[in-house]
This record gives sequence, structure tokens and C-alpha cells, in this order.
Amino acid sequence: MSAAPARSDGTDRGAVAPGGRAGVDRRAMAVLSTGHMFTDIAQGSIPALLPFLKSEDHLNLAALSALVLAATISSSVVQPLFGHVSDRLSLPWLMPLGPALGGIGVALAGLAPNYGLTFAAVVLSGLGVAAFHPEGSRFANYVSGSRRARGMSLFSVGGNVGFALGPVLVTPLLLTFGLHGTVFVVIPTGLMSLVLLHELPRLKRFRGDVVGGRVQRDEHADDWPPFIRLAGVIALRSFVYFGMVTFIPLYYVGVLHASKALGNSALTAMLLGGASGTLIGGPLADRFGRRAVLVGSMLVTPPLVVAFLLSGPVLALVFAALTGAVTIATFAVTIVMGQEYLPGRIGVASGVTIGLSIGLGGIGAPLLGLIGDAQGLRAVFEVVAVLPFGALALALTLPRRTAREALSGPTPARRPETSDWPAGAGARAMSSDSGRAETVQSR
Repeated sequence: MSAAPARSDGTDRGAVAPGGRAGVDRRAMAVLSTGHMFTDIAQGSIPALLPFLKSEDHLNLAALSALVLAATISSSVVQPLFGHVSDRLSLPWLMPLGPALGGIGVALAGLAPNYGLTFAAVVLSGLGVAAFHPEGSRFANYVSGSRRARGMSLFSVGGNVGFALGPVLVTPLLLTFGLHGTVFVVIPTGLMSLVLLHELPRLKRFRGDVVGGRVQRDEHADDWPPFIRLAGVIALRSFVYFGMVTFIPLYYVGVLHASKALGNSALTAMLLGGASGTLIGGPLADRFGRRAVLVGSMLVTPPLVVAFLLSGPVLALVFAALTGAVTIATFAVTIVMGQEYLPGRIGVASGVTIGLSIGLGGIGAPLLGLIGDAQGLRAVFEVVAVLPFGALALALTLPRRTAREALSGPTPARRPETSDWPAGAGARAMSSDSGRAETVQSR
């Protein structure tokens, strides 16, 4: 796919929707995706703290597991609550608040003098993560124009990169300064918060459904039955993802008798494959349809997991990367599908598809661990290979196209007026009943 030319205001000039709206606004998406990255740096930092907390504070495994549980609940399960509130009131300030609280929580977790305060700091960091995601994904929808799946892919990959960068950023600080080194995390997250605060007035102009500070309901009815089935698909997909992430290093050492370094390399290959898949899945969904890409992903995942099981250490690296790409390729796609099933509750839809379903999916890792203890690690991956068929069965019950996808027309958002819009780019048509500015581009 060739890169589309860009307007001088950073708007992608790719295919214009029938209603006249262009594609992804590059400046806005860059801000949102980078904000997502720095927010998830805080989330990815928590696991890196655990070995240092264990050695310096002499915490046992139960106490460390409780910190992980606190981070999961506060950052994932709470997201629908933030989404519910933001569906009724316009709360864009949650976006700059997210990375700020996330970074402050990580900093305090290293400075806390006792376990209780460490626990509270981890919860605070998780709440910052939970606050950012519903509003961040809402505005990622708005700034993507007619290419919502592509835009959500760009937004999502920021989170993937951020989560991976968390340990990379925090570990050298901890090795150099001890637990007090976490205080330096507030520098990048705080700067990102200021950038989001600066860009907030421009971002708010993409939204056309707020009157008097309150959100107006979308004209399309919410469709709960397919949304609930979609949440089931996401949970099963998360079982597969967390199962692979958790047990690939152990499988390399315990079954393939490879080194720990090679096992971690396989894990890295899967994570990098997932980031690549995120970027590819969105454009494919915009071209071939959301459900088609979701169904295709669930069909291809089982044979890739089986191929991983049948391979030696080197070839398994390739299949780990491919499995990561195929599994995570639909991450952004399912966020968009959820938002399109619940157009009047985009915050709740985002909170469930990003937070709750994935958080619940994380429960699958310890359950798979029980299978591994009883039947061995190969049995774990055999179960992982079967799980996508359940997700496939649910995906096939979803409508072929959402109402908005079928219309492929304007969404309840508007492009901000910019002074550097080129005079010869096209004619602007004003719609008085909605107050939205739409651009019809001449070719």
C-alpha cells in the first residue's frame, strides 16, 4: 500500500469518504498514539519493579502477585467506569491526566516506605492508565475520518511499543539508583502530559456531539447482543495471547531444551510480530471488512500454534512472530467494531474492548498454568491452539458489516478548522444542521 500524500495541516489525503471526510489526521493521531505509548510505559514498568521490590523490601510471591492483581484491576477492569462517565460528560482532560498519574504512581511505588503505600501507588498508576484509554480511543476514532480501523491501528501500536519500553526504561534506572530511580519516570510521562494538554483545544474541535458540556446521543441505536459476543471473542483471543506470552520462554527451556536467552528472543519475536500485525490489520479491515479480518485471524491462528509446536527452536521463532502478528492484528479492529456497535456509548465500548475483556482474558494464564502443572507444557499450547475455534464460532455470529461500516459515511466528529489549509485543495461544504465542516476534495 503506497503512502498517501499529506495536506500541509497533517491530514492524510487518501481515499475520501462518500460524505466528503478525508482519512487520518496525522498530527492528531501522532499526539494520541504517543500519549498512548507514554501511558503504557507506566503500565509496562510495574512488572520490572517486582524483582527489586522482592530483594529490597523482602516481599514474598503472594505480596508481589497482589501488586500485579492491583495493577490489572485498576488499569483494565476499571476502564468501563471511566468510559461510562465520559459518555455522559465531555472529559477530554482525562487524556493528559492519564500519563501524569501513571508516571507519578510508578515513581511513588519506588519511593514508598512500606508495602501498603507501594500498593496504593501501583493502584494510582493503574487508574491513570484506565483514565487515558477510553477517551484516547474515542478521539482516535474521531480523528481517523472514514479510515477508523487504520487510525485505531496507529493508536494501538503506540500502546504496544510503550508497554515494551516500560522495562527498558525502568530497569537501568533501578540498577543505577535503586528503587528511588523510579522518580525519573515522571519526566517523560509529565512532558507527554503537557503536550496533550497543549493539543487538547485542537483535539476537542474534532468532536461534534457536545452541547453545553454534555454529550449528545448518536443517531444510530446501540446494538448490545453482537457487542457482548464480540467481548467474548476478545476474551478468548486474550487467553491465546497471554498463554503464548507467559509460556513461550518456559516451553523453550523445559521442552525444547534451549537457553533462556533464546526463549526470551522467541518472546520478543512474538511481541514485535504483534506490533507489526497491529499496523497491518487496520488497513486490511478498512478494505475487506472488520468481521472478515477477525474471522480470518481466528482461522489462521490454530495452524500457526500447531506449527510452533512441531518446530525446533529456530523455526519456532518464526512461527512465534507470525502467531503474534495474526493474533494482535485484530486488536484495533475489535476496538472499532465495539465502538460501531455502541455508537452512543463509545467510552463504555472502548473500556470493555481495551480493558475489561483483555483483563478478564489475563485470568487465562493461571488457568493454563494449572493445565501445564498437570499435563505438561505441550498440553498448554494444545489448548491454546483450540481456543481460537471458540472465538471463530462467536465471530461468525456477528453481523457482516456494522451500520456505520455499511454507510461508510461521516461519523459524529468534525475536522478542526486550520489556517494552513491549502486554497486549492478542494471546496468546503458547511452543514448547518450538524455544525460540521466537511471537505470535498477535487481530484
